[in-house]
Amino acid sequence: MTPANSGNTIFGKIIRREIPADILYEDDLCLAFRDVNPQAPTHVLVIPKKPLTDLSAASTEDKALLGHLLITVKDVAAQLGLTESGYRVVINTGKDGGQTVFHLHLHILGGRSLQWPPG
Repeated sequence: MTPANSGNTIFGKIIRREIPADILYEDDLCLAFRDVNPQAPTHVLVIPKKPLTDLSAASTEDKALLGHLLITVKDVAAQLGLTESGYRVVINTGKDGGQTVFHLHLHILGGRSLQWPPG
């Protein structure tokens, strides 16, 4: 899948409100919503509105967007009360990296003790 096609994923449909989602945060650049198949008591996805297939599709022109996504993760984690106890941020890239939706997304996982290695 090419970056131009990543807007046709389930996440693109959520951005366009074609599919409902439990949205926790939105601005001009990104959207944060609860994962429908949570892997922890708190599992939220932060996605850019720009249709990037994965992290490897990002370029130097995306530096500000990538930084914005991380600050959004921090802010949403604080909103959810995860700052004191801690949380994990995961970006899966490519099939072998565990990526199943080919639109860049950051997982916020928290609400329980997370083990290492992750899997």
